[in-house]
Amino acid sequence: MFGFGKRAKRRDVTPEELQSMIQRGQACVVDVREPAEFADGHVPGAINLPLSRFDAARLPDTDPCNVVLICAGGIRSAQALRQCADTGVDAHLAGGMRAWMKAGMPVEG
Repeated sequence: MFGFGKRAKRRDVTPEELQSMIQRGQACVVDVREPAEFADGHVPGAINLPLSRFDAARLPDTDPCNVVLICAGGIRSAQALRQCADTGVDAHLAGGMRAWMKAGMPVEG
């Protein structure tokens, strides 16, 4: 009645799911870490839009691909997702870059 507890849907994507989506051309990765973190290593092809300056209106038009947000551990990407409520972006990499690297996925930078 009062909207308490209502949250936008959030889809947690695993590293394996994200890698598969990337390989099929179905994902655009947006990394919300700060530029120095991004430069230290990121998902190949990722775009850097730091959370400190994040604006959902600046997300790339990736139709028909899905935007998947990523950060170091999943906290900042979840925060960015809350700002994307009206954009249709609903996914982030669960566990962030830590999970990506632990799964042995490719890193560039």
